[in-house]
Amino acid sequence: MAHALNSTVATPSVVARLRGLAENARTSWDLYKEYKRTYEELDALTDRDLADIGIRRCDIADLARTHVYGA
Repeated sequence: MAHALNSTVATPSVVARLRGLAENARTSWDLYKEYKRTYEELDALTDRDLADIGIRRCDIADLARTHVYGA
């Protein structure tokens, strides 16, 4: 016995896909701005201030990235 499946999977319209693309771009831009702000704030600290909180200057980029984007 043969079975036929009629699948009507709705594909997103072009407008919906463009909206999704724009939203992803906006989210990425916001995350980048947060990374840059975090990096600049840590970079503005003196070496002594960084040592007081246990951060080496070479670790600033990694710390900012982990803070914004996760592990």
